[in-house]
Amino acid sequence: MLKFLFGWATLLLSISAHAQFKVSGVVKDAQTGESLVNATVGLSEIRVFDVSDAEGHFVFENVGQGRVTLSVSYLGYQSQEQVLDVNADLRTEILLQPSAIMTDEVVVRATRATGKTPTTFTNITRDKIADQNFGQDVPFLLNWTPSVVTTSDAGTGIGYTGIRIRGSDPTRINVTINGIPYNDSESSGTFWVDIPDIASSAESIQIQRGVGTSTNGAGAFGATINLQTNMRREEPYVEINNAFGSFKTRKHTFNFGTGLLNDHFVVDGRLSKIVSDGYIDRAFSDLQSYYFSAGYYADKTMLKAVLFGGKERTYQSWYGVPQSRLNSDTEAMLVTAMNEGWNEVQTNNLLQSNSRTFNPYMYENQVDDYQQDHYQLHFSHQPGDAFTINAALHYTPGKGYYEEFRFDDELADYGLPGVVVDDDDQTADNDTIASTDLIRRRWLDNDFYGFTWSMNYDRDKSNVIVGGAWNRYEGDHFGEIIWAQAGNVGYEHPYYFNQGDKRDFNAYAKVNYQFADRLNVFGDLQFRRIDYSVNGTDNDLNQVNVAAQFNFFNPKAGLTFSVSDNNQLYASWAVANREPVRDDFLDFEGSDPQHETLNNLEIGYRGTGSNFAFHANYYLMKYTNQLVLTGEVNDVGAFVRTNAGKSYRTGIELQTMLKVSESLSWDANLTLSRNRIEAYHEILEDYGADFSGFNLVENVYNDTEIAFSPSIIAGSSLSWRPFGNAELNLLTKYVGKQYMDNTSNEARAINAYLVNDLRLSYVWRPDFLKEVNFSFLINNIFDEAYESNGYTYGYLAGPVEYRENFYYPQAGRNYMGMISMKF
Repeated sequence: MLKFLFGWATLLLSISAHAQFKVSGVVKDAQTGESLVNATVGLSEIRVFDVSDAEGHFVFENVGQGRVTLSVSYLGYQSQEQVLDVNADLRTEILLQPSAIMTDEVVVRATRATGKTPTTFTNITRDKIADQNFGQDVPFLLNWTPSVVTTSDAGTGIGYTGIRIRGSDPTRINVTINGIPYNDSESSGTFWVDIPDIASSAESIQIQRGVGTSTNGAGAFGATINLQTNMRREEPYVEINNAFGSFKTRKHTFNFGTGLLNDHFVVDGRLSKIVSDGYIDRAFSDLQSYYFSAGYYADKTMLKAVLFGGKERTYQSWYGVPQSRLNSDTEAMLVTAMNEGWNEVQTNNLLQSNSRTFNPYMYENQVDDYQQDHYQLHFSHQPGDAFTINAALHYTPGKGYYEEFRFDDELADYGLPGVVVDDDDQTADNDTIASTDLIRRRWLDNDFYGFTWSMNYDRDKSNVIVGGAWNRYEGDHFGEIIWAQAGNVGYEHPYYFNQGDKRDFNAYAKVNYQFADRLNVFGDLQFRRIDYSVNGTDNDLNQVNVAAQFNFFNPKAGLTFSVSDNNQLYASWAVANREPVRDDFLDFEGSDPQHETLNNLEIGYRGTGSNFAFHANYYLMKYTNQLVLTGEVNDVGAFVRTNAGKSYRTGIELQTMLKVSESLSWDANLTLSRNRIEAYHEILEDYGADFSGFNLVENVYNDTEIAFSPSIIAGSSLSWRPFGNAELNLLTKYVGKQYMDNTSNEARAINAYLVNDLRLSYVWRPDFLKEVNFSFLINNIFDEAYESNGYTYGYLAGPVEYRENFYYPQAGRNYMGMISMKF
């Protein structure tokens, strides 16, 4: 491998040695003089392209002598071409005129932060997303952004994945797609597996850390992820992407677009297929997805329909791997197998299998099978120069189940009577079978629909946005037995049913006012009302009757001060309130769960130069009744939570971009934090020394670490581009030690880990194609053995505590190759 890399580097150096002249410049708005970031700049004759940086700059090395055509395009602006005679190094200024046709940015304007917003955010462009898009879910594409920790149940980033930002789990991260809430209404979770390869249809992603500017959906208690899908492209295109790699991983994507038809119409589409065996044995993923949009664009009006969705079938790996299995502790493994109810075949597999990480499940259809479709209709109109009106309708149906084999379950747990077996001996009592092997399915059939709206006023020193949303969720939860070894049970025998109904209304107003030449004032007021009910029987056959209402007022305020054109200071204070989710009501121990309140302070600095950018910020997030993870999971693999009274997260985040030379650049970030609960009350079940009784025992831990909140997180991307068509990236991620519960117990921790990936890419532009991109990715190049997630379960038997930890191991060194063709 080292010889290959050395030879590859030598080849790049030999090619770059023929450099002649440099063509560089800056792209600006012709009316305001502001630099335009991410404008596409190309030299038509030699078919090379660049993207303007944070200051609007672009550069081309190794341009031969002669005449070249410099083409520049930027969404919302008229494209421009310049003919240049290259006889020496050249520098030019490109002034673009705004386009008369309305652009797609208006769809997300109400939910996005800008340079004048006093909050902490990171933007990821289409090109950056495409560089890393080998088929992994969105969380893994965001892995190198600040304060992010990702995990994968199957160990590869495909299938069920998760993301934590500033220690906050996915249920506390507000996610919108084109301004429409994506978080599941009942669980608040974000299941990217339901829309696989959505990244191939993403125009940009913005991450706001802290409360941010979240306006639609659940309140952001750690971060906001705002994804915008494809925007209008002027020219027609076809893109075919194929990737292959370790664990029989394959990704096939077909993208197409008509470009602008008759100056008004655009149609885009995508079909995707992703399959992988997973790193965990049998943890396969079989994923299909689609995206279609059709838009009408005029000078003052835009109407756009967006349809996307997916079908996923994944083998269950959400219960992790017992620590005893990872440590080859045979005695402890037998105890775990007994406690978990695994059957003999499964136990033997756990003890004897030579497969990768020993998934205990052997039943062929131990799968999760779910389909989700999204329908959005967006309308934007500009009735006057200062006003823009936006409205959107949306509807999301979803239906699916997970199927599992159950060993020797009690029939009474399913509301079934025991089975009486006649005895041949007429003098003896008949036998009664009280338990049996069976296969069950647990279903979710839901609908989510509603509308969002906003009105933007932009004049002189003022920008005002008012808006709101109304959404409703209706979800049926029910279970069926599809086979039982004993008992008079027919196919699809129902045994529980309950229905959830959630209505969510919000209204907001936000103002940016240029108070002085260098001082901008920001204010944001939001009112949100939630009505939530659950009625029926849960999967434990308990009667459920939840009726909860919440009214939240969430104010935000801040200042942005421009020290100079390239240096900004900002500060903001924000309040967010958040309701408990379905599992909190069903799994909560004691009284009903309480809603959470967060006070968030952000203080930061943003600075840029011709060869560098630097961002530093301090944050303080003080919680009342924060719902923290207890370290346990329920019977569907979801983490159990409890209110924690007073708690806080505080830290500093540092980001830098350094352009060392024209061919070498470095992006890095570092988060140092302190995450504490003032007094955590742990509740343990005590069954007595002889397992004859049952009591609840409470332990109190003062000033203890919040679960899954590492104090150090760092990311790095070192990029070497010796000439315009080739690039090598070293991607590094460090995550400090995490505790799996809130006791700061070293025996319940996830060790720190350092992982390095290496990505190589080469762009070829032949005469018969626009572009062919070859990419090769080596994940975990040093074969680090690590776990990124876990949970812990324990109970007391008198003075003795029995406990088992479960972990989610991630793949060692593995490979992916990708070829992308653009027509």
